[in-house]
Amino acid sequence: MRVGQGWDLHLLTAGRPLILGGLPIPADSGCLAHSDGDVLIHALIDALLGALALGDIGDHFPPSDPRYRDISSVILLKQVMEEVRDRGYGVVNVDCTVILESPRLTGYKAAIARNLEALLGLAAGTVSVKAKTAEGTGPVGAGKAAEAKAVVLLDRS
Repeated sequence: MRVGQGWDLHLLTAGRPLILGGLPIPADSGCLAHSDGDVLIHALIDALLGALALGDIGDHFPPSDPRYRDISSVILLKQVMEEVRDRGYGVVNVDCTVILESPRLTGYKAAIARNLEALLGLAAGTVSVKAKTAEGTGPVGAGKAAEAKAVVLLDRS
């Protein structure tokens, strides 16, 4: 078994869609990034790569590479999952947290979890999505950024 943890943070900016776990979330601003800025999938990718000691998302999909400009993070996740399977592993479960002041994610957590389960090819109930605020502290608390953390457990398939 292998465990990996991932973390990501993006500034928020008006005029960009907010994408979390591959789903558009109604919001006044979205994540500023080279790709679509899905902070949750980016943290998940880092957790998967970390579990296999393969570096981080920037090593595999550098922001300097124009091929990844505005790319859907779902595409990047699918490529990383190919690496996981090629190395003989499968995902057992995922636990992740999104830290965001607004919008409140209570009504979206279940849909995000179901979408991630589908993207990862997992059974229902194997992905946990939690939502927190930063209680008004730091750039996330000031509504200027979004943050996500993820932990994955891999096992030999």
